[in-house]
Amino acid sequence: MTVSFKPWDPVDYLRTQEEIVAYLNAAFEDGDPRLIAAALGDVARARGMTRVAADAGLGRESLYKALSVNGNASFATVLKVLDALDVRLQPHSIQPLEQPIVEAQP
Repeated sequence: MTVSFKPWDPVDYLRTQEEIVAYLNAAFEDGDPRLIAAALGDVARARGMTRVAADAGLGRESLYKALSVNGNASFATVLKVLDALDVRLQPHSIQPLEQPIVEAQP
């Protein structure tokens, strides 16, 4: 009996908005811009690249390229894609909020 394996594709596991948000949060937490772009590309593929591109006001092929690991999506493109995916960036402090913010010295 021969056993065959299918390559792992995260798209197969991005079925709900909760799964999508958790996946994107993990990518943003890592902080690697290429990983973030690739994760956005995975989510766009899960949702349907043609639909996401149309909702973002972008061309499908240019979106594929921008969101690839070697792509170079602009911040404006990232924001458009996030909007098309019904996801928002939400800044949060990376230091404890109790610590005073030190002003820069002139």
